[in-house]
Amino acid sequence: MSSLPLSELDAALPGLVRKIRVLDALSWPDGVEEAFLASWRAGQPELPRVQLQPRDHSADIDALEGFIDRCDVGHPAGRHLAMTARSYATAGHMLGAIGTPAFTQYSSALYRRPDFSYPNLNLSMLDAANFFLNTTDALIGGARIPPSPAEIPAEAFAAWMQPELDRFFGTGRITVLLDPTLAAKAIAGASRIRLRASALFSELDKNQLLQHEAFVHVATAQNGALQSNLKSLGLGAPRTTQTQEGIATLAELFTGSMDINRLRRLALRVLAVQQALDGADFIQVFEGFLAAGQTQEESFRSTQRVFRGADLRGGSAFTKDAAYLTGLLGVHTLLRIAIRDNRPELVGYLFAGRLSLGDTVRLAPLFESGWLQAPVHVPPWARDLRLLAANLAFSAFISRIKLDVLDLDVLMAFADGHEADASA
Repeated sequence: MSSLPLSELDAALPGLVRKIRVLDALSWPDGVEEAFLASWRAGQPELPRVQLQPRDHSADIDALEGFIDRCDVGHPAGRHLAMTARSYATAGHMLGAIGTPAFTQYSSALYRRPDFSYPNLNLSMLDAANFFLNTTDALIGGARIPPSPAEIPAEAFAAWMQPELDRFFGTGRITVLLDPTLAAKAIAGASRIRLRASALFSELDKNQLLQHEAFVHVATAQNGALQSNLKSLGLGAPRTTQTQEGIATLAELFTGSMDINRLRRLALRVLAVQQALDGADFIQVFEGFLAAGQTQEESFRSTQRVFRGADLRGGSAFTKDAAYLTGLLGVHTLLRIAIRDNRPELVGYLFAGRLSLGDTVRLAPLFESGWLQAPVHVPPWARDLRLLAANLAFSAFISRIKLDVLDLDVLMAFADGHEADASA
Protein backbone atom coordinates (compact mmCIF):
# COMPACT_ATOMS: atom_id res chain seq x y z
CA MET A 1 0.00 0.00 0.00
CA SER A 2 1.46 3.38 -1.02
CA SER A 3 2.38 5.90 1.65
CA LEU A 4 0.55 9.19 2.02
CA PRO A 5 2.10 12.65 2.38
CA LEU A 6 3.26 13.39 5.92
CA SER A 7 0.94 16.38 6.21
CA GLU A 8 -2.13 14.23 5.48
CA LEU A 9 -1.05 11.54 7.91
CA ASP A 10 -0.29 14.07 10.63
CA ALA A 11 -3.70 15.69 10.18
CA ALA A 12 -5.50 12.33 10.22
CA LEU A 13 -3.94 10.74 13.31
CA PRO A 14 -5.65 12.80 16.07
CA GLY A 15 -9.07 11.81 14.75
CA LEU A 16 -8.15 8.13 14.69
CA VAL A 17 -7.08 8.07 18.35
CA ARG A 18 -9.73 10.41 19.75
CA LYS A 19 -11.85 7.64 21.31
CA ILE A 20 -8.96 5.74 22.93
CA ARG A 21 -8.83 7.43 26.33
CA VAL A 22 -7.04 5.19 28.78
CA LEU A 23 -7.50 6.91 32.14
CA ASP A 24 -11.11 7.85 31.45
CA ALA A 25 -11.91 4.24 30.57
CA LEU A 26 -10.30 2.98 33.79
CA SER A 27 -11.83 5.48 36.22
CA TRP A 28 -13.94 4.12 39.08
CA PRO A 29 -17.45 5.33 39.93
CA ASP A 30 -18.20 7.54 42.91
CA GLY A 31 -18.79 5.92 46.27
CA VAL A 32 -16.40 2.96 45.91
CA GLU A 33 -13.82 4.44 48.28
CA GLU A 34 -16.36 5.22 51.00
CA ALA A 35 -17.91 1.74 50.80
CA PHE A 36 -14.55 -0.03 50.97
CA LEU A 37 -13.25 2.03 53.90
CA ALA A 38 -16.52 1.51 55.78
CA SER A 39 -16.14 -2.26 55.46
CA TRP A 40 -12.49 -2.00 56.48
CA ARG A 41 -13.25 0.02 59.59
CA ALA A 42 -16.00 -2.43 60.51
CA GLY A 43 -13.41 -5.20 60.52
CA GLN A 44 -14.97 -7.01 57.55
CA PRO A 45 -13.11 -5.72 54.49
CA GLU A 46 -14.54 -6.64 51.11
CA LEU A 47 -13.02 -6.23 47.67
CA PRO A 48 -14.34 -3.03 46.04
CA ARG A 49 -17.39 -3.61 43.90
CA VAL A 50 -16.25 -2.30 40.57
CA GLN A 51 -17.53 -3.64 37.27
CA LEU A 52 -15.62 -1.93 34.51
CA GLN A 53 -16.73 -3.03 31.07
CA PRO A 54 -14.21 -3.78 28.32
CA ARG A 55 -14.35 -1.18 25.59
CA ASP A 56 -14.59 -2.36 22.01
CA HIS A 57 -12.05 -0.40 19.99
CA SER A 58 -11.81 -2.91 17.15
CA ALA A 59 -12.89 -0.36 14.54
CA ASP A 60 -10.34 2.17 15.85
CA ILE A 61 -7.61 -0.49 15.85
CA ASP A 62 -8.41 -1.50 12.27
CA ALA A 63 -8.22 2.14 11.20
CA LEU A 64 -4.88 2.55 12.96
CA GLU A 65 -3.49 -0.59 11.29
CA GLY A 66 -4.45 0.86 7.93
CA PHE A 67 -2.85 4.17 8.91
CA ILE A 68 0.40 2.42 9.85
CA ASP A 69 0.52 0.71 6.45
CA ARG A 70 0.44 4.13 4.80
CA CYS A 71 3.37 5.55 6.80
CA ASP A 72 6.82 5.79 5.25
CA VAL A 73 8.81 4.34 8.14
CA GLY A 74 12.04 5.17 6.30
CA HIS A 75 11.43 8.83 7.11
CA PRO A 76 11.93 9.87 10.77
CA ALA A 77 8.56 11.61 10.93
CA GLY A 78 6.80 8.75 9.17
CA ARG A 79 8.29 6.29 11.61
CA HIS A 80 7.23 8.49 14.52
CA LEU A 81 3.64 8.55 13.24
CA ALA A 82 3.59 4.78 12.76
CA MET A 83 5.01 4.12 16.24
CA THR A 84 2.54 6.53 17.81
CA ALA A 85 -0.37 4.87 16.02
CA ARG A 86 0.90 1.46 17.11
CA SER A 87 0.95 2.50 20.78
CA TYR A 88 -2.63 3.73 20.56
CA ALA A 89 -3.63 0.43 18.92
CA THR A 90 -1.99 -1.45 21.81
CA ALA A 91 -3.90 0.77 24.26
CA GLY A 92 -7.10 -0.05 22.38
CA HIS A 93 -6.38 -3.77 22.76
CA MET A 94 -5.72 -3.20 26.48
CA LEU A 95 -9.05 -1.45 27.02
CA GLY A 96 -10.77 -4.28 25.18
CA ALA A 97 -9.21 -6.72 27.67
CA ILE A 98 -10.26 -4.94 30.89
CA GLY A 99 -10.61 -7.44 33.72
CA THR A 100 -8.78 -10.26 31.90
CA PRO A 101 -5.15 -11.49 32.06
CA ALA A 102 -4.53 -9.97 28.63
CA PHE A 103 -5.09 -6.51 30.15
CA THR A 104 -1.81 -6.83 32.06
CA GLN A 105 0.02 -8.14 28.99
CA TYR A 106 -0.93 -5.07 26.97
CA SER A 107 -0.28 -2.76 29.93
CA SER A 108 3.21 -4.24 30.32
CA ALA A 109 3.87 -3.75 26.61
CA LEU A 110 3.04 -0.05 26.99
CA TYR A 111 4.56 0.76 30.39
CA ARG A 112 6.77 -2.27 31.24
CA ARG A 113 6.73 -4.28 34.46
CA PRO A 114 8.64 -3.36 37.63
CA ASP A 115 10.75 -6.51 37.34
CA PHE A 116 11.84 -5.75 33.77
CA SER A 117 15.64 -5.84 33.84
CA TYR A 118 17.60 -3.49 31.60
CA PRO A 119 20.12 -5.24 29.33
CA ASN A 120 23.76 -4.64 30.30
CA LEU A 121 22.72 -2.85 33.51
CA ASN A 122 21.44 -5.78 35.58
CA LEU A 123 18.96 -3.33 37.07
CA SER A 124 15.18 -3.23 37.37
CA MET A 125 12.79 -0.61 38.70
CA LEU A 126 11.99 -3.04 41.49
CA ASP A 127 15.67 -2.80 42.51
CA ALA A 128 15.49 1.00 42.37
CA ALA A 129 12.29 1.12 44.44
CA ASN A 130 13.74 -1.16 47.11
CA PHE A 131 16.92 0.94 47.22
CA PHE A 132 14.98 4.17 47.77
CA LEU A 133 12.80 2.62 50.47
CA ASN A 134 15.66 0.91 52.30
CA THR A 135 17.74 4.09 52.18
CA THR A 136 14.95 6.24 53.62
CA ASP A 137 13.45 3.75 56.09
CA ALA A 138 15.75 4.80 58.92
CA LEU A 139 15.00 8.50 58.41
CA ILE A 140 11.26 7.94 58.39
CA GLY A 141 11.32 5.35 61.18
CA GLY A 142 13.33 7.63 63.42
CA ALA A 143 10.88 10.47 62.79
CA ARG A 144 13.80 12.74 61.91
CA ILE A 145 11.87 14.12 58.95
CA PRO A 146 8.23 15.02 59.66
CA PRO A 147 5.68 14.85 56.82
CA SER A 148 4.52 18.04 55.13
CA PRO A 149 1.08 19.01 56.46
CA ALA A 150 -1.64 19.01 53.79
CA GLU A 151 -4.13 21.67 54.75
CA ILE A 152 -4.91 23.58 51.54
CA PRO A 153 -8.34 22.76 50.02
CA ALA A 154 -8.44 22.06 46.30
CA GLU A 155 -10.39 25.24 45.59
CA ALA A 156 -7.77 27.43 47.27
CA PHE A 157 -4.99 25.48 45.58
CA ALA A 158 -6.59 26.08 42.18
CA ALA A 159 -6.88 29.80 42.95
CA TRP A 160 -3.14 29.87 43.66
CA MET A 161 -2.17 27.82 40.61
CA GLN A 162 -4.16 29.71 37.95
CA PRO A 163 -2.06 32.93 38.06
CA GLU A 164 1.13 30.82 37.94
CA LEU A 165 -0.11 29.17 34.75
CA ASP A 166 -1.08 32.53 33.28
CA ARG A 167 2.43 33.88 33.89
CA PHE A 168 4.15 30.92 32.24
CA PHE A 169 1.81 30.16 29.30
CA GLY A 170 -0.07 33.41 28.83
CA THR A 171 -3.36 34.56 30.30
CA GLY A 172 -6.26 32.19 29.80
CA ARG A 173 -4.39 29.54 27.80
CA ILE A 174 -4.44 26.87 30.52
CA THR A 175 -7.26 26.40 33.04
CA VAL A 176 -7.52 24.59 36.38
CA LEU A 177 -10.61 22.47 37.04
CA LEU A 178 -11.83 20.53 40.09
CA ASP A 179 -12.82 16.90 39.44
CA PRO A 180 -14.34 14.72 42.21
CA THR A 181 -13.62 11.45 40.34
CA LEU A 182 -9.82 11.58 40.08
CA ALA A 183 -7.72 8.85 41.73
CA ALA A 184 -4.62 11.04 41.46
CA LYS A 185 -4.35 14.43 43.12
CA ALA A 186 -3.82 16.08 39.74
CA ILE A 187 -3.83 15.18 36.04
CA ALA A 188 -2.67 17.44 33.22
CA GLY A 189 -4.01 17.59 29.69
CA ALA A 190 -3.04 19.78 26.78
CA SER A 191 -4.97 22.83 27.96
CA ARG A 192 -6.16 22.12 31.49
CA ILE A 193 -5.08 20.71 34.82
CA ARG A 194 -7.64 18.76 36.83
CA LEU A 195 -7.37 18.59 40.63
CA ARG A 196 -9.21 16.05 42.78
CA ALA A 197 -11.94 18.13 44.39
CA SER A 198 -11.70 16.37 47.77
CA ALA A 199 -7.89 16.52 48.02
CA LEU A 200 -5.93 18.57 50.53
CA PHE A 201 -2.61 19.99 49.37
CA SER A 202 0.57 21.03 51.15
CA GLU A 203 2.84 24.00 50.52
CA LEU A 204 5.34 21.58 49.03
CA ASP A 205 2.67 20.37 46.58
CA LYS A 206 2.60 23.81 45.01
CA ASN A 207 5.98 23.74 43.28
CA GLN A 208 5.89 19.97 42.83
CA LEU A 209 2.63 20.01 40.85
CA LEU A 210 3.59 23.18 39.00
CA GLN A 211 6.90 21.68 37.87
CA HIS A 212 5.48 18.20 37.15
CA GLU A 213 2.03 18.78 35.69
CA ALA A 214 2.27 22.27 34.24
CA PHE A 215 5.87 22.91 33.20
CA VAL A 216 6.36 19.40 31.78
CA HIS A 217 3.09 17.67 30.84
CA VAL A 218 1.18 20.76 29.72
CA ALA A 219 4.24 22.46 28.27
CA THR A 220 5.24 19.53 26.08
CA ALA A 221 1.67 19.10 24.81
CA GLN A 222 1.51 22.81 23.99
CA ASN A 223 4.92 22.77 22.29
CA GLY A 224 3.94 19.76 20.19
CA ALA A 225 0.68 21.40 19.09
CA LEU A 226 2.67 24.48 18.02
CA GLN A 227 4.74 22.46 15.54
CA SER A 228 3.83 23.49 12.01
CA ASN A 229 4.84 20.22 10.28
CA LEU A 230 4.17 17.54 12.91
CA LYS A 231 1.36 18.58 15.24
CA SER A 232 1.01 14.97 16.36
CA LEU A 233 3.92 15.68 18.66
CA GLY A 234 1.27 17.19 20.93
CA LEU A 235 -0.55 13.88 21.37
CA GLY A 236 -0.19 12.18 24.74
CA ALA A 237 0.51 8.81 23.15
CA PRO A 238 0.97 5.90 25.57
CA ARG A 239 4.45 5.26 24.16
CA THR A 240 5.61 8.62 25.56
CA THR A 241 4.42 7.98 29.12
CA GLN A 242 7.74 6.74 30.49
CA THR A 243 9.67 9.72 29.13
CA GLN A 244 6.98 12.19 30.17
CA GLU A 245 6.91 10.93 33.73
CA GLY A 246 10.70 10.72 33.74
CA ILE A 247 11.11 14.39 32.78
CA ALA A 248 8.43 15.44 35.25
CA THR A 249 9.95 13.46 38.12
CA LEU A 250 13.43 14.75 37.30
CA ALA A 251 12.00 18.28 37.30
CA GLU A 252 10.83 17.73 40.87
CA LEU A 253 14.30 16.60 41.90
CA PHE A 254 16.21 19.37 40.12
CA THR A 255 13.94 22.12 41.50
CA GLY A 256 13.94 20.85 45.08
CA SER A 257 10.22 20.03 44.84
CA MET A 258 10.43 16.37 45.82
CA ASP A 259 10.55 15.48 49.49
CA ILE A 260 11.28 12.10 51.02
CA ASN A 261 7.61 11.20 51.31
CA ARG A 262 6.98 11.85 47.62
CA LEU A 263 10.00 9.72 46.66
CA ARG A 264 8.76 6.92 48.89
CA ARG A 265 5.25 7.11 47.40
CA LEU A 266 6.69 6.58 43.92
CA ALA A 267 8.78 3.66 45.14
CA LEU A 268 5.89 2.11 47.07
CA ARG A 269 3.71 2.17 43.97
CA VAL A 270 6.34 0.21 42.05
CA LEU A 271 6.41 -2.42 44.79
CA ALA A 272 2.62 -2.50 44.89
CA VAL A 273 2.39 -3.16 41.14
CA GLN A 274 4.79 -6.07 41.52
CA GLN A 275 2.87 -7.42 44.53
CA ALA A 276 -0.35 -7.37 42.52
CA LEU A 277 1.35 -9.12 39.60
CA ASP A 278 2.65 -11.74 42.02
CA GLY A 279 -0.87 -12.50 43.25
CA ALA A 280 -1.70 -10.03 46.05
CA ASP A 281 -5.32 -8.91 45.98
CA PHE A 282 -6.67 -5.39 46.51
CA ILE A 283 -6.95 -5.77 50.28
CA GLN A 284 -3.40 -7.10 50.66
CA VAL A 285 -1.92 -4.28 48.60
CA PHE A 286 -4.01 -1.77 50.56
CA GLU A 287 -2.60 -3.20 53.81
CA GLY A 288 0.89 -2.80 52.41
CA PHE A 289 0.38 0.91 51.86
CA LEU A 290 -1.10 1.23 55.36
CA ALA A 291 1.92 -0.53 56.87
CA ALA A 292 4.18 1.91 55.01
CA GLY A 293 2.57 4.83 56.83
CA GLN A 294 -0.05 6.09 54.41
CA THR A 295 -3.50 7.07 55.68
CA GLN A 296 -6.49 4.89 54.89
CA GLU A 297 -7.65 7.33 52.23
CA GLU A 298 -4.19 7.58 50.63
CA SER A 299 -3.77 3.81 50.78
CA PHE A 300 -7.09 3.25 49.00
CA ARG A 301 -6.23 5.69 46.20
CA SER A 302 -2.71 4.28 45.80
CA THR A 303 -4.15 0.76 45.55
CA GLN A 304 -6.86 1.91 43.19
CA ARG A 305 -4.18 3.21 40.81
CA VAL A 306 -2.61 -0.25 40.68
CA PHE A 307 -5.87 -2.14 40.09
CA ARG A 308 -7.55 0.14 37.55
CA GLY A 309 -8.84 -2.21 34.84
CA ALA A 310 -7.31 -5.26 36.54
CA ASP A 311 -8.72 -8.23 38.43
CA LEU A 312 -9.01 -7.15 42.08
CA ARG A 313 -8.33 -10.72 43.22
CA GLY A 314 -4.66 -10.38 42.25
CA GLY A 315 -2.30 -11.64 39.57
CA SER A 316 -2.99 -8.62 37.38
CA ALA A 317 -2.23 -4.88 37.45
CA PHE A 318 -2.25 -1.62 35.57
CA THR A 319 1.52 -1.16 35.37
CA LYS A 320 1.66 2.56 34.56
CA ASP A 321 2.98 3.46 38.03
CA ALA A 322 6.21 1.61 37.24
CA ALA A 323 6.87 4.16 34.49
CA TYR A 324 7.84 6.99 36.85
CA LEU A 325 11.12 5.44 38.01
CA THR A 326 11.73 3.82 34.61
CA GLY A 327 11.40 7.19 32.94
CA LEU A 328 13.48 8.96 35.59
CA LEU A 329 16.39 6.59 35.01
CA GLY A 330 16.08 6.88 31.24
CA VAL A 331 15.80 10.67 31.05
CA HIS A 332 18.60 11.27 33.55
CA THR A 333 20.85 8.91 31.59
CA LEU A 334 20.00 10.60 28.28
CA LEU A 335 20.80 14.02 29.70
CA ARG A 336 24.12 12.78 31.10
CA ILE A 337 25.06 11.34 27.72
CA ALA A 338 23.98 14.56 25.98
CA ILE A 339 26.26 16.64 28.19
CA ARG A 340 29.13 14.14 27.98
CA ASP A 341 28.93 13.95 24.18
CA ASN A 342 28.41 17.70 23.69
CA ARG A 343 24.84 17.27 22.44
CA PRO A 344 23.04 19.90 24.58
CA GLU A 345 20.42 20.37 21.87
CA LEU A 346 18.88 17.03 22.90
CA VAL A 347 17.65 18.73 26.09
CA GLY A 348 15.51 21.08 24.04
CA TYR A 349 14.19 18.29 21.86
CA LEU A 350 12.77 16.57 24.95
CA PHE A 351 10.44 19.55 25.46
CA ALA A 352 9.48 20.10 21.80
CA GLY A 353 6.49 17.78 22.14
CA ARG A 354 5.39 14.53 23.72
CA LEU A 355 8.45 12.52 22.68
CA SER A 356 10.01 9.24 23.74
CA LEU A 357 13.73 9.00 24.46
CA GLY A 358 14.27 7.38 21.07
CA ASP A 359 12.37 10.19 19.33
CA THR A 360 14.83 12.79 20.58
CA VAL A 361 17.60 11.04 18.66
CA ARG A 362 15.64 9.83 15.62
CA LEU A 363 14.03 13.23 15.01
CA ALA A 364 17.25 15.21 15.61
CA PRO A 365 17.94 15.71 11.86
CA LEU A 366 14.49 17.28 11.46
CA PHE A 367 15.18 19.73 14.28
CA GLU A 368 18.60 20.54 12.85
CA SER A 369 17.16 21.25 9.41
CA GLY A 370 14.45 23.50 10.85
CA TRP A 371 11.61 21.22 9.72
CA LEU A 372 10.77 20.78 13.41
CA GLN A 373 10.81 23.79 15.70
CA ALA A 374 12.49 24.35 19.04
CA PRO A 375 10.12 24.36 22.03
CA VAL A 376 8.42 27.59 23.06
CA HIS A 377 7.67 26.70 26.69
CA VAL A 378 10.70 25.40 28.61
CA PRO A 379 11.02 25.48 32.42
CA PRO A 380 13.95 27.45 33.85
CA TRP A 381 15.81 24.37 35.15
CA ALA A 382 16.04 22.94 31.62
CA ARG A 383 16.56 26.28 29.88
CA ASP A 384 19.85 27.13 31.59
CA LEU A 385 22.25 24.50 30.27
CA ARG A 386 25.07 25.78 32.48
CA LEU A 387 23.17 24.88 35.64
CA LEU A 388 21.89 21.63 34.15
CA ALA A 389 25.37 20.59 33.02
CA ALA A 390 26.77 21.26 36.49
CA ASN A 391 24.05 19.11 38.09
CA LEU A 392 24.57 16.26 35.64
CA ALA A 393 28.36 16.38 35.76
CA PHE A 394 28.32 16.20 39.54
CA SER A 395 25.82 13.33 39.61
CA ALA A 396 27.88 11.44 37.02
CA PHE A 397 30.99 11.72 39.16
CA ILE A 398 29.36 11.12 42.53
CA SER A 399 27.93 7.81 41.30
CA ARG A 400 31.51 6.50 41.24
CA ILE A 401 31.74 6.76 45.04
CA LYS A 402 30.69 3.38 46.43
CA LEU A 403 28.82 3.89 49.69
CA ASP A 404 28.84 0.18 50.45
CA VAL A 405 32.53 0.44 51.41
CA LEU A 406 32.11 3.63 53.45
CA ASP A 407 30.66 4.52 56.82
CA LEU A 408 31.15 7.47 59.17
CA ASP A 409 34.17 5.89 60.89
CA VAL A 410 35.97 5.33 57.59
CA LEU A 411 35.11 8.84 56.47
CA MET A 412 36.42 10.31 59.74
CA ALA A 413 39.65 8.33 59.43
CA PHE A 414 40.11 9.74 55.92
CA ALA A 415 39.42 13.31 57.10
CA ASP A 416 41.71 12.99 60.14
CA GLY A 417 44.49 11.58 57.98
CA HIS A 418 44.18 14.46 55.58
CA GLU A 419 44.40 16.98 58.43
CA ALA A 420 47.48 15.21 59.83
CA ASP A 421 49.16 15.40 56.42
CA ALA A 422 48.38 19.09 56.16
CA SER A 423 49.91 19.87 59.58
CA ALA A 424 53.12 17.87 58.99
